[in-house]
Amino acid sequence: MSLLEQPLGKLARQIPGATAVFYRHQLDFCCGGNKTLRAAADERGVDAGAIAAELQNLPSPADGTASDWSNASSGALIEHIVERYHDVHRAQFPELIRLAFKVEHVHGDRPDCPNGLADHLRAMQQELESHMQKEEQVLFPMLKRGEGALARMPIGVMRIEHDHHGEALRHLADLTDNLTPPRAACTTWRALYLGLRTLHEDLMQHIHLENNVLFENAAREPANA
Repeated sequence: MSLLEQPLGKLARQIPGATAVFYRHQLDFCCGGNKTLRAAADERGVDAGAIAAELQNLPSPADGTASDWSNASSGALIEHIVERYHDVHRAQFPELIRLAFKVEHVHGDRPDCPNGLADHLRAMQQELESHMQKEEQVLFPMLKRGEGALARMPIGVMRIEHDHHGEALRHLADLTDNLTPPRAACTTWRALYLGLRTLHEDLMQHIHLENNVLFENAAREPANA
């Protein structure tokens, strides 16, 4: 099947380096992972054929396993998600909120100031913390026990919440001119947007690993597992 007709989530799962290509072209491979490359590119108004060519020209990892979690056990992938993303998100938000409040306080009278950003980040932090706790306390233990077939309802809830996180990321981009600081931005402002860009990339990769790898693998487990 042509790359153009394959879902973004499948391509992100199977082609090392694809997520960086999708992020660069602002294609939603996490919450929008069920869309084909052609459809997603058409929505963004970008050249789907050129993106497919980029994917085909990506260098193959030397050992063929770099960043490939598709065949990892649920337990190993969950440990990676908690350590690499859950713990990191918990460390990211307090400093980003502090910087956002400072920028709004000092530059709030400027038309390009991201007023409301700190409050939005605080809401994101609260929603994401609640989400991660539900995963760590309920869903992840079920998946570690091989109860993927019994976890369809909580997985469905987590997917819906992932969509909400995706909406929050889009609003974040709207508030910050797509995470682009103005030319005259101070050091604090630039540091804030640099941190926001890292958060954005981390959260998209986090959701991708859960939606397109962990949850998909769980869905294939037999009902009597």
